[in-house]
Order: sequence, then structure tokens, then C-alpha cells
Amino acid sequence: MAGSRRGATLDELRAIYEGRLAELTRVASAIVGDATSAEDVVQEAFVRAVRQRASYDGRGSLNGWVWRIVVNVARDARTRGPQQIEVDRPDLPAADEDPRRAVVREAVEQLPERQRLVLFLRYYADLDYAAIAAAVAISEGTVAATLHNAHQRLRLLLAAIPR
Repeated sequence: MAGSRRGATLDELRAIYEGRLAELTRVASAIVGDATSAEDVVQEAFVRAVRQRASYDGRGSLNGWVWRIVVNVARDARTRGPQQIEVDRPDLPAADEDPRRAVVREAVEQLPERQRLVLFLRYYADLDYAAIAAAVAISEGTVAATLHNAHQRLRLLLAAIPR
């Protein structure tokens, strides 16, 4: 029963780490803007999760609790400075990148932070609304509204691009 147990086990955390590492790293990379920093973020987040595992109170999923730690560490890393600076970012898509993908990426970058984050958690990490709500510390209804608003904004941004 949710809420009746306290603490997470190392085996539970290891299972999340091993099973979701790629998704955690992709979302962290989207938040910090750099794959190498994203790997550091995920490692730091799991160190925190292990150290704080006794504080998991059983309300909500353990997966959502871990996602919240990863998101918070990624946000902190992004605001710390140097990782935020993208030295080698060309204005034009790479030769092997589909130009449509670059257009979508640029549109997503124009979304407000919460909309980007919820989008990444839904489509990069394939989390359900409950896990997203737990990770971002918002209600499931707010997750739905945020996704709806992000989709609307993306439609407007993409429709404004000359073809």
C-alpha cells in the first residue's frame, strides 16, 4: 500500500538505474544542453538518491521520486554556468541532420522551461502522467494542461515557418 513504507532499497535504485539510464541521460542532456554534463548529472542524482533513500516515503512511485532528483540536479547544473555555454553549436543543422528535425528542435527550444521539461519526460523518457507529476512536483492535471499548451505552442511555431 502506498504511503505505508519508508525508504528505498539499493536493489530498487539499481534496477531503476540499469533500466532507465538511457532515458535519464537523454532528459538530463536536454535540460543541461550537453551529453557529457548529462552523464555527470545522472551520476550525481543517483549518489543523492542512494544517500537519501531512507527519505523516500512511499507516496507516489519510486521511479517518479528518482526522476525528480534527476530533474532537480539537471536544473541546478544548468544554472551553475559553464555547462550552459555551448561553444560548438552551429546555426545551421549538421550535414547529416534532417532539416525538419532542426526546425522542430528550434521550436522546442522556444517553449517555456516547464513545457520543455514535461515534453521531454513524456516523449524522451516515455513516462506516464503520474511519473511526470512526481518528477516535476506538479499535479497530473497540470501535466495534461502543460502538454496540451506545449502542443498548441509548437503547432503555432511550426506553422509560422515558411515552407
